[in-house]
Amino acid sequence: MVRRISQKAGLPFGTRNWRMFFFGLGVILIGYIFLSIPPAQGVFSLTLAPILLVAGYCIVIPLAILLRDRRESEARSTKGRAQKD
Repeated sequence: MVRRISQKAGLPFGTRNWRMFFFGLGVILIGYIFLSIPPAQGVFSLTLAPILLVAGYCIVIPLAILLRDRRESEARSTKGRAQKD
């Protein structure tokens, strides 16, 4: 038996995903910039920088990977229902 693959060959990332990904990279970059500010006891380098780094690495980047476009997920769900019927 030969199975046909009807899905598009391409990246699963949409424009929304790429925007979120680059936003996360920007947040991480700003976190590292704040971390390098000279007074080590300052608010930026001691408090704000770690918060930005954790938010970028643990929240924004994973969201950029996991989020799907609503239209794509609706199309897959209706396609799955059509194949079951």
